[in-house]
Amino acid sequence: MESKKSMICFGEVLWDIFPERKVVGGAPLNVTFHANSFSINAQIISATGNDELGTGLRDFFYENKIKTDLLYTNHTFPTGTVQVTLDEKGSASYEIVKPVAWDFLDPDSDIEKHVSASDILLFGSLSCRNKSNYQTLLQLIEKAKKTVFDVNLRPPFYEQALIEDLLKKANIVKMNDEELEEIIGWYGKTNDIKQQMSLIKDKFNIETLIVTAGKDGAYCTHDNIFYHQKGFPVTVKDTVGSGDAFLAAFIFKMFHQASWQECLKFACATGALVATKAGGTPTIKEDDVLNFIQNKRTISV
Repeated sequence: MESKKSMICFGEVLWDIFPERKVVGGAPLNVTFHANSFSINAQIISATGNDELGTGLRDFFYENKIKTDLLYTNHTFPTGTVQVTLDEKGSASYEIVKPVAWDFLDPDSDIEKHVSASDILLFGSLSCRNKSNYQTLLQLIEKAKKTVFDVNLRPPFYEQALIEDLLKKANIVKMNDEELEEIIGWYGKTNDIKQQMSLIKDKFNIETLIVTAGKDGAYCTHDNIFYHQKGFPVTVKDTVGSGDAFLAAFIFKMFHQASWQECLKFACATGALVATKAGGTPTIKEDDVLNFIQNKRTISV
């Protein structure tokens, strides 16, 4: 029997604190959750505080059978939170609290062995807002077989130099269309998405570049071939975690040697399906996605 593919994510675990509720969050945690739902052996290198919110996050891991071997307890700083404020129109603004436990990831040497043995190391830019985390990540990248950079620009916690450095160190890069527009603006404007993606891919020697575009689906370029998958129309409940679920689904299909077009299709369907549900971590299995695709095909005929 073939052993499970494995992935290690690096970065933030936190609670999104709304006026009336709190929700588990953090892009690397969402990716870890959905990857496990697709039967990838996924873990996250992160930290919680020694507090009630930390206990709640660990309970979430246990309830969802996510390993906590690489989840540390920080006895100095609190568990990560994001304060979410909604205006009268329901539009959200965010305050990503700093400093918190996941800002200080200083794993022992065993972590490097885990990363070396894993098929993929996935990271974002927010986790590098603390320089010591950035140095730790660079050490882990040196040990990784393959790297995935989930861009996730979160102002004010990034600079052009940081993003460029991480782009150079990634085999696979995923960003959304707004992030692509911002990054391409550093080098001169062009309105053609193929040209934009080719410029970024070639400039940073990226193997595979993926761009999500909401209702317009997603794009991918690999070996100078450009792929596009149309979006799946759905009634959106919220888009929290849709991009993270998309990425986990894309990696799952890639692990199974699916074509790039098939990877895009399955990932777009997964992201759309998550958007029909509340929160970033609804349980979505492979059969759920395949049934969703089949039903959409039937409806469109």
